[in-house]
Amino acid sequence: MSTFVGVHVSDPSLQSQFTQVELRSLNSKFSSVIKQKGKITVGDLPGVMVKLKAFSQKFKEEEIRVALSELALDMSDEVNFESFLKIYLNLQALASAKSGGSKDSSAFLKAATTTLLHTVGDSEKACYVAHINSYLGDDPFLSQYLPIDLTTNDLFDLAKDGVLLCKLINVAVPGTIDERAINTKQQLNPWERNENHTLCLNSAKAIGCTVVNIGTQDLVEGRPHLVLGLISQIIKIQLLADLNLKKTPQLIELADDSDDIEELLGLSPEKILLKWMNFHLKRGGYKKILTNFSSDLKDGEAYAYLLNILAPEHCSPMTLDAKDPYDRANLVLDHAERMGCKRYLTPNDIVEGSSNLNVAFIAQIFQRRNGLSLDGKKVSFAEMMPDDVQTSREERCFRFWINSLGIATHVNNVFEDVRNGWILLEVLDKVSLGSVDWRQTSKPPIKMPFRKVENCNQVVKIGKKLKFSLVNVAGNDIVQGNKKLILALLWQLMRYNMLQLLKNLRSYSHGKEITDADILSWANHKVNSTGRKSRMQSFKDKNLSNGLFFLELLSAVEPRVVNWNLVTKGDNDDEKRLNATYIISVARKLGCSIFLLPDDIMEVNQKMILTLTASIMYWCLQQPVEDAESSPSQAADAATTTDVSSAPSINSEDESSVCGEISALTLDDAPNPTV
Repeated sequence: MSTFVGVHVSDPSLQSQFTQVELRSLNSKFSSVIKQKGKITVGDLPGVMVKLKAFSQKFKEEEIRVALSELALDMSDEVNFESFLKIYLNLQALASAKSGGSKDSSAFLKAATTTLLHTVGDSEKACYVAHINSYLGDDPFLSQYLPIDLTTNDLFDLAKDGVLLCKLINVAVPGTIDERAINTKQQLNPWERNENHTLCLNSAKAIGCTVVNIGTQDLVEGRPHLVLGLISQIIKIQLLADLNLKKTPQLIELADDSDDIEELLGLSPEKILLKWMNFHLKRGGYKKILTNFSSDLKDGEAYAYLLNILAPEHCSPMTLDAKDPYDRANLVLDHAERMGCKRYLTPNDIVEGSSNLNVAFIAQIFQRRNGLSLDGKKVSFAEMMPDDVQTSREERCFRFWINSLGIATHVNNVFEDVRNGWILLEVLDKVSLGSVDWRQTSKPPIKMPFRKVENCNQVVKIGKKLKFSLVNVAGNDIVQGNKKLILALLWQLMRYNMLQLLKNLRSYSHGKEITDADILSWANHKVNSTGRKSRMQSFKDKNLSNGLFFLELLSAVEPRVVNWNLVTKGDNDDEKRLNATYIISVARKLGCSIFLLPDDIMEVNQKMILTLTASIMYWCLQQPVEDAESSPSQAADAATTTDVSSAPSINSEDESSVCGEISALTLDDAPNPTV
């Protein structure tokens, strides 16, 4: 399976400043310079540091040299990896100061070992533990470990084998992970733990979590801030699942006209929740408009008004009459509890303005009683909105793919969010570095329509340079929200990124372009090299619907990954679905970042089949070639791959973004998407 080994440093306090992804990236850069020069001295560091992504836009080489001289370091002294990390942290603190942080120039000289420290709130941890105890308490495997004690750190110890996190993902979006693929023995070896965490992280991305800078080793170590951060995202996806027009058409009541409906479609679940709360508060006579889930809720008044509107039968006059915010918060929670809401937070959390816990609490109130009309013309209009299953599936795929790339803007609705061109430009700059002329762009919010057209015109211009098929396409077509065009453009972007990633992993010296035919040929050769006779005629070969070819391909790239006792013959739809679900989870467990649905395999969706195959190929080509001469078939296969250790390395400071870009190879697994 995965050959990942964590990067360790001897100083625990220094180790705690970095995630494993960051350590791997920095270690890779440090090692490559050592390989070139034999050693690194302090005098070499300005030239090394200025090339790192974290500093390239903030420092000139001479500025770094001056900063190092202020540390009173001898420029001829040799630097080891730990010293390199300490200097990196100092420069990071200086970069923060330049960006508007501390203005005291001496601050960064004080060995900025606290720059990246994270804190874990006891209330937040208690909330998530209570949620896990409630939803997973009856799980056949986890019931022996639950309930978790809120007063201890048992949560982080239990999360170390990956089973809890995988199960929690399935609670948030049922069916995301085929539980047959989870290793659930009492005692797991390091390989099996790593497999579970790999499956967890790739599945988390597939339901919309951001997992940049989280590695499997971080989860194996049970690092509190990273584990809680991931759990927080998973639970939020579960609690906000109904905040969209498809699941709750009554939300259309929040819109006054067609323009508002268009805006509503593009809002994130959190913003819809805020809009919903303001809608009811305005009806109840509350004078303020809420703009956040923290400071605006501290006095508890908004909660008191909201609950009195939604559940007047449980109303208590004492709530609004209370003078002390803590007392009012306590009465609010009593009111909510009488409605059937769990206590996701304490009165103190409300008074202190805990944003995450307030969102969880309000989402639960919405689930219990949203107070919106169940009939009327608006709801009828919402229910009549076209629901093209294929279009919806592809929109979800591209949304999660874009969000996994690590761009600055988060996508909530592809068709609405790309219309000003900005997100498309960010994606283009990610998949084809330097292709965007940012001087000729307009950053949102964009009020003037012609500025949006200018952005989209540049998108089309770059696309044509990359040889995309954009005949008779203009920027205004994107601004107008042409769904068919937007999906076609995004597919070409994804495919381009996919082929570039594959090209970067093989045939460096010849610069050979990778084609769809190469991917098809590789997959057939890989399966045939194991002695099996299966063959894929094309990416729309209907024989692929039973899933057997892909299970044989996965077994060919890693023999241990497929448990053939769990594989069906695929003779009917039920058996095909079992195989398709298993394929997706096994591929993620292997290390493939994929976003497709079981239906895509069953229906042999040509685009999705291509991306699944390419993802498996990408993973395989990254693995070191071992004993290539042991058999003719292995030797032939080795000729088509690149030994990672001998190939030119991917720019190390971009390693974390490359981890995100791998997701360009695939699509989503959640049968009932919640984001």
